[in-house]
Amino acid sequence: MNKLQIISSGIVKNNPTFVLVLGMCPTLGTTTSAENGMGMGLATMAVLIMSNLVISLIKNIIPDKVRIPAFIVVIASFVTIIQMLMQAYVPALYGALGVFIPLIVVNCIILGRAEAFASKNSPLDSILDGVGIGLGFTLALTVIGAVREILGSGAIFGVNLGFADVAPLIFVLAPGAFLVLGYLMVLFNKLAKK
Repeated sequence: MNKLQIISSGIVKNNPTFVLVLGMCPTLGTTTSAENGMGMGLATMAVLIMSNLVISLIKNIIPDKVRIPAFIVVIASFVTIIQMLMQAYVPALYGALGVFIPLIVVNCIILGRAEAFASKNSPLDSILDGVGIGLGFTLALTVIGAVREILGSGAIFGVNLGFADVAPLIFVLAPGAFLVLGYLMVLFNKLAKK
């Protein structure tokens, strides 16, 4: 697999949200707006890239019996760094995402890529995998958030589109998350097969 295929695979063929159906908790919980979806996706992508790199570098010195706990320690370290950076530089976004930022530690996308890819490949390929999977996750969350925000509040990235008074509130609530996710999964998989 060449370098471009590693990245594009994470966006289309192995999209964590629309194809692998991983990370549903933050997907459903943080996508009330496009900005929140993008913020969560970028935070997850940063952790994914950095943890993939470090795990790829230390994979040969970690004993098999403590492989998963060691991966979790690496991931938790980067999540803590990202959490502190967000709290310092984007406090409004940090407040909106709330508990979902620390929960990146147990996000199955991160641990799954550490186990399936980073622990078996070179550091460069692991970084590219993190970029691809991270972009796929970020794009998915941003699109879901944008659709929910447009339909539920008549805005996109906070910019009012002029029909906020008639927008059905259900789309920014939990049932709207399931509806939008389901329809976008069908659309994505239909387009990806062409």
